Amino acid sequence: MIIKNTNGFGKIYQTIEYDRSNEWIYSNWIGYQTYAGIVVGANACLHLMRDNNCTLLLNDNREVVGPWDHAVEWIVTNWAPRAIAQGLTHFANVVSPESMAALSAEAMHLGIDGQLQMRSFGEMEQAQVWLRAVRQ
Repeated sequence: MIIKNTNGFGKIYQTIEYDRSNEWIYSNWIGYQTYAGIVVGANACLHLMRDNNCTLLLNDNREVVGPWDHAVEWIVTNWAPRAIAQGLTHFANVVSPESMAALSAEAMHLGIDGQLQMRSFGEMEQAQVWLRAVRQ
């Protein structure tokens, strides 16, 4: 089952699904990200992780437009501690290195560093290989 979060204009800004074969949550973020949308989407990831007893998150920011610095503090101080308490151990973040979203991802990584295993990747395949390796 794919969860589709939409903004006030009815546009999908995130899809989330549990990938049973790989035992991870795949979250794909699309377009411009508002603070409220990030809160809803990140919390939806937690619900899906809990429902599937999942410890791995594959977060895809390749289709994000612009920065999302406005939510980094909330992710670091609110979402990440709850995700870790719920069992999140590995977070793979895929982002286009030349995008504005890459700067936001780096800020998030610096804030979360040391609390869980988190790595950023420029290619989806690299992130998947890393998650598969840690799963074993």
